[in-house]
Amino acid sequence: MAAPVGLLYDERMCAHATPNGESHPENPDRLRSIWRKLQQEGIPDRCVVMEAKEAEDKYIASVHSQTHINLIKTISSAEFDSRRHKIACKFNSIYFNKGSSESAYLAAGSAIEVTEKVAKGELSCAIALVRPPGHHAEHNEAMGFCLFNNVAIAANYLLNEKPELGIRKILIVDWDVHHGNGTQKTFYDDSRVLFFSVHRFDSGSFYPSGGDGAYCMIGEGPGQGYNINVPWEHGRCGDADYLAVWDHVLIPVAESFNPDIILVSAGFDAAAGDPLGGCSITPRGYAFLLEKLKRFAQGKLVLLLEGGYNLSSIANSVLACAHVLLGDEGYSRKLNTKPFESTWRVIQLVRDELKYYWPVLSGKIPEEELKNPRSISNLQLYWSSDTESDVEEAVGPGGTIPSGAEDVSSCLSELNIANVASTSATSSNEVSEASVPWRSLLSKAEVWYASYGSNMWLPRFLCYIKGGKVEGMNIPCCGCCDTSTPKDIIWRKVPHRLFFGGMCDPCWGDGGVAYLHPQRDEKERVHVCIYKITLEQFNDILLQENSLVDEVNALGKISSPLIDLSGLDLLSEKKSLILEPLKSSWYPNVVFLGMEDGIPILTMTCKMSDIDRYKSGKLVLAPPAKEYANTIIKGLVGGKQLTEDEAMDYINAASSRKL
Repeated sequence: MAAPVGLLYDERMCAHATPNGESHPENPDRLRSIWRKLQQEGIPDRCVVMEAKEAEDKYIASVHSQTHINLIKTISSAEFDSRRHKIACKFNSIYFNKGSSESAYLAAGSAIEVTEKVAKGELSCAIALVRPPGHHAEHNEAMGFCLFNNVAIAANYLLNEKPELGIRKILIVDWDVHHGNGTQKTFYDDSRVLFFSVHRFDSGSFYPSGGDGAYCMIGEGPGQGYNINVPWEHGRCGDADYLAVWDHVLIPVAESFNPDIILVSAGFDAAAGDPLGGCSITPRGYAFLLEKLKRFAQGKLVLLLEGGYNLSSIANSVLACAHVLLGDEGYSRKLNTKPFESTWRVIQLVRDELKYYWPVLSGKIPEEELKNPRSISNLQLYWSSDTESDVEEAVGPGGTIPSGAEDVSSCLSELNIANVASTSATSSNEVSEASVPWRSLLSKAEVWYASYGSNMWLPRFLCYIKGGKVEGMNIPCCGCCDTSTPKDIIWRKVPHRLFFGGMCDPCWGDGGVAYLHPQRDEKERVHVCIYKITLEQFNDILLQENSLVDEVNALGKISSPLIDLSGLDLLSEKKSLILEPLKSSWYPNVVFLGMEDGIPILTMTCKMSDIDRYKSGKLVLAPPAKEYANTIIKGLVGGKQLTEDEAMDYINAASSRKL
């Protein structure tokens, strides 16, 4: 007879809450909504239900410093009543209250308790509904709603404290939409733990920001090759994208690694409708991912709750996973959607990076798999000023996902933009009336596009117009619908700061890409090559620069422009506009640089909020890749602005200066 399935829930972990009842996505209702859903479906009656136990300091110390342990242990005591909020403000996205200490110890202890019972065989597998979550917590720092790193503590407990259980190799699968930076750092040089994280990266701008989540972060020393990051380039990734990663990266490596137990950092903020994640996995998708993991480690699986902030989505997703662990049929079946083109690009980068450590990843993805990828072809017109909200509603009335949508990803992309636009029009300068035959109309409007990076070299810029690629580019451009060459080209110097940021770019490889500081600075001067093109072409270039389209057919299906004629008027007044559909991409900010012959000069760059992240180190300043820098040099030399040596000095100066 098979061992039973474990289910841990303890109301005491709901004591951790905001100190004065303030609204917050990581709140006690997350656990309660899951528990109610499981009770409604009779799941607890079919499981061994467990209560939480507090972890001992000596086990927590395998991951965290004594200073950190002492802080979390005492932060809820009366002596901190007057200082608790001030201390919390020193951390990134953390709050404390009188219940935080107990909840944190219970969450870590629950992770230990459940994993040990599964390792012993007393339970076949288990779900631990724990909070606060843990995968962001680092050795000496709480961050990202996480106090103790629950999954890391549990893994170290099995490896270091219970050798008699025979757990020699642990696979940690982190499917939370955010990178598990704390877990990665804990095991970065440890070959006993294979850490796999699939997450939004957005060139290092998505939380927790920086370069730790890049695909090139593969471990060091004995752990080299045992750290696998799959970094999405944008949001909206759904079931098909995640399953492609499972089939072409995780499953082949797991077969080679042959783990003794699998711990899942089970965040459900990549679920459709989550206000923080912006992705679109369905409950059925989570079931499919879990089903594929069940065949390893004799089915010894432990799901430890991480993120997930839409109460309906998280409850339904955990329910689907519970059905899979209980062996119920019909909760995982073939999907009809296709991955994004960018998904295949990321997968191939990951495979190429790791193939020397895992030969099973050698070779290219079969051409049959690459046919007919999805493209984002239903963008709606929406602009905002340079302000951000951490929470964007992407759900229908009542917080639920509309039913009957086979492709939830495309459904969500429409809902997300439409809902934000409808609620934010007054404060965010939305222009509501977009021309339906917009291409014909905007093909008659001229703008100057000011380039300050690789596009200063005309052959490279023409890739965006006509399609193709030049030497050094890894990925070809699809080109514009209108392939007419620029009507004029001029050079200017503008009073802005040039800098290079990011860890890697799919087109150019490892290294930073060029950005223009959005604010004017009369002490600065940047060379720009300015092309006279149509507003229709400028829209197409915006989409290509931000990797939202990869074929001309997809461009032709865009139902409305990112910027129309009203947008030009608004730009001349506001000087910069954040394009909401591009908000998490490289160049979401269109900046007005002035007029030339009565025609507006526009460029694209990062948001002002990203400048603050670069200054704080949350985003990484980095010199450009060699081929990218060479292309910039060709532009400056070919445009007769600088000599080759002067151009090299120009790039080096921009790369080396702090913001």
